[in-house]
Amino acid sequence: MTHADGLHNLGVIGGGAWGTALGAVFVRAGRDTRLWAREPEVVEEINDRHRNSLFLPDIALPEGLRASGDLADFGETDVLFLVAPAQHMRATAEALRPHLKRRMPLVICAKGIERRSGKLMSAVLAETLPGHPLAVLSGPTFAAEVARGLPAALTLATAEEALGRALMAAIARPAFRTYYSPDLIGAQIGGAVKNVLAIACGVVAGLKLGENARAALITRGLAEMTRFGEAMGARRETLMGLSGVGDLILTCSSEQSRNMSLGKALGEGRRAADVLAERRSVAEGVWSAGVVARLGREHGIEMPITDAVVALLAPDARVGAVVEGLLARPLKAEEP
Repeated sequence: MTHADGLHNLGVIGGGAWGTALGAVFVRAGRDTRLWAREPEVVEEINDRHRNSLFLPDIALPEGLRASGDLADFGETDVLFLVAPAQHMRATAEALRPHLKRRMPLVICAKGIERRSGKLMSAVLAETLPGHPLAVLSGPTFAAEVARGLPAALTLATAEEALGRALMAAIARPAFRTYYSPDLIGAQIGGAVKNVLAIACGVVAGLKLGENARAALITRGLAEMTRFGEAMGARRETLMGLSGVGDLILTCSSEQSRNMSLGKALGEGRRAADVLAERRSVAEGVWSAGVVARLGREHGIEMPITDAVVALLAPDARVGAVVEGLLARPLKAEEP
């Protein structure tokens, strides 16, 4: 099958909130969709009750969404959407390798950078699943809103424009708009760095420093994201779009964000390890902060907010001292 023939059978690898929401969107778009979930109870509940109460409570899922716990069931789909957390993407890809048909397109839906290697998800997949066309789907989205059918818009990035057009035709709906970009790197950088910045915005909320401080942090965070992204090969216009500034604004503006809510708890005096131990879902910014800071140093990029988040996540973090250090930075010209 060529991309022009259409993409009708879709697979989603990851049964958390975002994977389930995407599965619901694809079924409503008229696609035959199957979702892989690690938890047997999630598979059973989706198939029998059309719910995923573990990750998306109180949301009815379309009856056409089917779930499976066997990766072998996904070998003949037309395209796979990979929603496994970034730090588990390599292991997930290796487990998928024996089952995938040749040149099956893979769409990256995780937001993060591999901690050990410092590689983007596209590089991880190029190593583990070579020969498969790659795309990235990223933008300002809360899973619960998407699952309910509320409007959202995202970037769909791929170097193969024909694949991009076919994917857009397959999944787009009036309330789920996609915009094509050829910039895979930029679409991934925005999603990874905004999670780190959202933790910082949460700390601002937890310390009750006010909306002026939050707006300043988002703005300077965008400058930090732009410097980092361009050094990594991203296009500035991508970082100014949905997968960059759009996702940054959303994630830094609501406690629906796992990363911002974690930061708020830190600002209120809690330890990161204690907060994370209470959660089933992943706050990707925790794992991305250190590697983003490391890559920034390697490229000679000043990243004070990212460095502050790394300090805040330490077991012995003193939140007040970290924030005071940020506020005491030397005055300088405003520039990206």
